[in-house]
Amino acid sequence: MNEQPKLSVRCREGNEHHHLWNNNGTWWCHFTLHLPDFRKQRQRASLNTRDVAEAKRRRDSLLSRLASGNALPPPGQRHP
Repeated sequence: MNEQPKLSVRCREGNEHHHLWNNNGTWWCHFTLHLPDFRKQRQRASLNTRDVAEAKRRRDSLLSRLASGNALPPPGQRHP
């Protein structure tokens, strides 16, 4: 059995801000991981930027790394 969480990403066509959330000016990425024991875990990761274009680049990088099986950095560490 695969012990790694599986990233679940659904995007509505035409929604360029998919998985992005602006919290008081700072952009965050939110997504769902499906765990090997059939539970799911909702995750939020700060993208540490106020610029939406940079947030999209960082979101794409983060989701790409997660889809390839790379784990999230420990809490408190910077993402992308």
